[in-house]
Amino acid sequence: MTKISVALCTYNGEKFIREQIDSILDQSLKVDEIVVCDDGSTDQTKNILAEYEKNFPNIFKIHLNEKNLRSVKNFEKAISICTGEIIFLSDQDDVWEKDKVKMFANFFENNKNIDVVCSNGFIIDENSVQKKHYTVWDVPKFLSESKKEINYFKIFATIGNFATGASMAIRKSFTNQVLPFPTVEGLHHDEWIALVSAEQKKFAFLNEQLFSYRIHGEQQVGGICHSKDEASKKKLISRFDYDKKTEIFRDFKIKLRTLNDKERKFSAYLEKDFNEDAKRFLKEVQNEKNALYQKLKSEHFILFLFFKYFYR
Repeated sequence: MTKISVALCTYNGEKFIREQIDSILDQSLKVDEIVVCDDGSTDQTKNILAEYEKNFPNIFKIHLNEKNLRSVKNFEKAISICTGEIIFLSDQDDVWEKDKVKMFANFFENNKNIDVVCSNGFIIDENSVQKKHYTVWDVPKFLSESKKEINYFKIFATIGNFATGASMAIRKSFTNQVLPFPTVEGLHHDEWIALVSAEQKKFAFLNEQLFSYRIHGEQQVGGICHSKDEASKKKLISRFDYDKKTEIFRDFKIKLRTLNDKERKFSAYLEKDFNEDAKRFLKEVQNEKNALYQKLKSEHFILFLFFKYFYR
């Protein structure tokens, strides 16, 4: 039987942590361990965790950080401690669907070549009321429906990331290829895992909605949901369509801004520490950027001069 771990990171999460933990404990396929790394909570979070550890001593492993590690390094610590063959990443304020673990585990079992899996999800508010929104997790489904090719690596490297940690599970055997996580502003651990696994074609995405992502004032990462209308759907398809032709000023501006940001992050990582993965990712971005400049130069020379010498 495959051993299943959960890497749960907490920080002042007293308001929602019980609902998240209860949804993990209530899975149709039970998890074997829940590793919690608390990052110096000053509310009742640590007391709540102690209650669960007392009631489920064989499942919970609570680690209280001596200093605040922040999200990326806290997840690095939690993942490294996990002993299960499959490790689920968990935020402190979401809610899992009852069959989430079962569906992920079945997918891993039937797809031995895949090491990282993410899924679609719902949106809920502070009162756990489900909201009707499109999300970035709808992108793979939208692209497939539109007969668009989905190249996960090209999308993650040159456009953006929809493989969020709240929806992610990873094989323990693959963690040595992504740890330690980069410490670069704006480069999150989930994006790094997605990039490394997608480049190796070891990433997969499930369109089933298997968790509820909570929108509230204290969360660290936003930009997930969009209005549920045709305009938003078309915007999401346009944004993540790697093969979309860049024709107008706004398209070039958005594309170059994104590539400049990706180039900055990978370059910053390489300045701190040489990494073969980051080196290849940077080259991918620079090749994409150079191709865009060539298109501008041949088709829109005035725009080429503007973007090349004045836009950063």
